[in-house]
Amino acid sequence: MDARTFLGISPLDVALSWRLEVTPEVSTPGSFLYGGCGLGAALVALEQASGRTTAWATAQYLSFAETGSTLDLDVTLAVTGKNMTQGRAVGRVQGREILTVNAALGQGQLDLEGTWVEPPEVPPPLECPARNIPPMFANSVLSRVEVRTAKGLMMEDVVGTPGTGSSAFWARLPGHIEPSAATLAIVGDYVSGALSYPLGQRTMGRSLDNTIRVARIVPTEWILCDIHMHALAGGVAQGIAFLWSEHGVLLGTASQSLSARLWPQGISLS
Repeated sequence: MDARTFLGISPLDVALSWRLEVTPEVSTPGSFLYGGCGLGAALVALEQASGRTTAWATAQYLSFAETGSTLDLDVTLAVTGKNMTQGRAVGRVQGREILTVNAALGQGQLDLEGTWVEPPEVPPPLECPARNIPPMFANSVLSRVEVRTAKGLMMEDVVGTPGTGSSAFWARLPGHIEPSAATLAIVGDYVSGALSYPLGQRTMGRSLDNTIRVARIVPTEWILCDIHMHALAGGVAQGIAFLWSEHGVLLGTASQSLSARLWPQGISLS
């Protein structure tokens, strides 16, 4: 299964136009399009249109696409160079703009390589405890991604003791799909849920943006999402995730800003 199949995005008869049905399988527990799925769908469309792989992409989330709606994506290839294409995709629901994605696709000419960060020392995936999806999250994209906690705590496990800004988990998508920029977008969007651990309080938030930078895509069954929350000020949190293969290859990074708030009292996760 590839990311296009996982998301369910399909091209229209009109050139450079795609459609994504916002089903529960690509939605948040709040019944609107999961940001990582929106960005992932746009990257599928941009890569297909340009014939090149993603180097960098950033999404700005302007509004919500409710579950049951249809997201129409229109691609523009603004500049096509010898090695790189600069493009954008705009997603709309009934003419209302939901998200805008700008991207650079292609590869440069320099053959040298290097990685100057290190993956965290954590147990392999099958030695880490599996995440138990809370029942209220079951009818969402979160139930389609297998997660195993490698470091720190997931939001539902936070019980009042502040942790550090660093946490990590292993993730894999059904069908053991080959990684792609769209796959990284889906896993990288978990940054928005990593604020609870350092605060010691359950939080929820709306992603304001999501930026993916692709390093090197290699086959891997599991992706290690190593999250570092940087700051929370004025109700806006910032963080970054380093995305690693099982064998320690840096696949890319995902960074986000999110409008955060505390989990409402009286709403149970059980």
